[in-house]
Amino acid sequence: MGAVEDDGQGVLLWEPPRELIERATMTRYMRWLEAEKGLEFEDYDALWRWSTDDLEAFWASIWEFFGVAGDYERVLADASMPGAEWFRGAQVNYAEHALRGKPADRVAILHASELRELDEWTWGELRQQVGRIAAGLRGLGVEPGDRVVAYMPNLPETIAALLAVASLGAVWSSTSPDFGARSVVDRFAQVEPKVLLAVDGYRYNGSDHDRGDVIARLQEEMPSLEHTIVLPYLGEEGNWDEVFGETEEELRFERVPFAHPLWILYSSGTTGLPKAIVHSQGGILIEHLKKLNLHLDAQEGDRIFWFTTTGWMMWNFLVSGLLTDAAIVLYDGSPGHPDLGRLWDLAEQTKMTCFGTSASYIASCMKGGVEPGAGRDLSALRSVGSTGSPLAPEGFEWIYEHVGSETWLFSTSGGTDVCSAFVGGVPLLPVYRGELQGRALGAKVEAYDEAGDAVVDEVGELVITAPMPSMPIYFWDDEGGERYRESYFDMYPGVWRHGDWIRITARGTAVITGRSDSTINRGGIRMGTAEIYRAVLALDEITDALVVDVPQGDDAWMPLFVVLREAAELDDALVKAIRTRIREDCSPRHVPNDVFEVAEVPRTLSGKVLEVPVKKILTGTPPEQAAARDSLANPKALDWFVEFARRR
Repeated sequence: MGAVEDDGQGVLLWEPPRELIERATMTRYMRWLEAEKGLEFEDYDALWRWSTDDLEAFWASIWEFFGVAGDYERVLADASMPGAEWFRGAQVNYAEHALRGKPADRVAILHASELRELDEWTWGELRQQVGRIAAGLRGLGVEPGDRVVAYMPNLPETIAALLAVASLGAVWSSTSPDFGARSVVDRFAQVEPKVLLAVDGYRYNGSDHDRGDVIARLQEEMPSLEHTIVLPYLGEEGNWDEVFGETEEELRFERVPFAHPLWILYSSGTTGLPKAIVHSQGGILIEHLKKLNLHLDAQEGDRIFWFTTTGWMMWNFLVSGLLTDAAIVLYDGSPGHPDLGRLWDLAEQTKMTCFGTSASYIASCMKGGVEPGAGRDLSALRSVGSTGSPLAPEGFEWIYEHVGSETWLFSTSGGTDVCSAFVGGVPLLPVYRGELQGRALGAKVEAYDEAGDAVVDEVGELVITAPMPSMPIYFWDDEGGERYRESYFDMYPGVWRHGDWIRITARGTAVITGRSDSTINRGGIRMGTAEIYRAVLALDEITDALVVDVPQGDDAWMPLFVVLREAAELDDALVKAIRTRIREDCSPRHVPNDVFEVAEVPRTLSGKVLEVPVKKILTGTPPEQAAARDSLANPKALDWFVEFARRR
């Protein structure tokens, strides 16, 4: 359908056709609630309100509807935040649910990369690979609670390894091999892993990158490591098949308490080392059963794709597509090589039904003049998902004009913190230009004003006022939970503050207007400024630095401002050294667009860099509104940025 005005309340771009509504698992779930529980809801809003007002009844229904194995004593024994206790007495295993009841000959994973042609694994092959890896890890002495870390790309072997680790009750953690050694050590060393899984190298944008030196450094700087297993991906050197060879050992699943750790994700490291966020087997299992089945509507015959690396929570989310009857699609490599049409080619080749990506990729396609449907058969493609940063209204329009007017576009927003989305796709609801369709079931999302009151049609802090099962069980090495409380509950005690600005409309849709902190998200990879500073300040010529990510239309501009040591000069050689250091220590995606010299970096009285105020100044906010000079240790340092913004 074409875009139409809805009485001035928003531009309506799409409405779900009757056949989608009838097919949707959400519809089947609502009918089941009526038939089995006597609960009837006139629309999605009524269902959402029940799901957040009666948490125990809602999550009990998810457990029952999706047939989670095992019993429990009570759904929510303690509703405190933080500290909620979910499904007391339950014993579960995430991997068991991913692999159970799947026909051995049905396709589970389709995968391609810059090094591999498109291929597929059936459920039988996936199960066999999981069994081999589980047996190998068990032979190495891996037990429940041990940490296994993976420095690996988005490959089917990586997914098999995650499921093997989960089957043992061990704890998984991964990051992408394009992260530099320092960033990887900052993450993995915290959790004291027993086993490191890695690749010998990878190919990105047509260039090969050997990882041998990085692996050696990881081994050197992580004394807890007992074993390193290398998958030959770029070359032929590795011991993967030797350790994970054929086995007659039957794949078995260690059922563990609901709150037993499943995996560790990491914050972006804005103010120091990345926080090691621990999620539970049960919490992720039940949240992702809900999200992938009901909100993404993944069903048998579907092929679900999200462009991601193993260092982003969307990879973990994509893996949970295996909790549905759909197949998942993987790609490892650059989305722009040999050109920006690569992922749309993949969509055609795999008969993809859901194309998941980042808002920045959609913006790049717009700028690059990509025509997804030109010369490609995308008739299987029903939906496009976007996350990572807010999708601009123009991005919405581009999808409907260039991908298809019948496409279900769902922009979604959540976080590493819960490894899920708070707001996003609902297959029963319409799509309005620039708006997320609705708040997720079981997620009591509100917008709070400065006084801590919930507001509608006003921008406020995104808060969650009731617990969710996939909230972290704790941060690693945070005895007493002080860092955990500081991260989410300092501003509003007992209420989760997420760090996004959100506006919830009277229609129940939502608009995310950006982060209320200074995390930098480039190409779907979140990284904190502290990590970039660690890389830059390793250069002798630089004594201080400030970096921001400034929205520019549908894209973003990332300038780096540096303070030089006396007699140093910001010449081409130093700029190249800065870019190289960030590329190697952090990631290629976080190389700055421009580097500028400043006399000093503005800081608060407590020594914090003024990233958010500088970003506001560069986007046009009056200086007096951007920062309170009385709170600055060196208020004159702000003047340079004010003049810089004026000149721009």
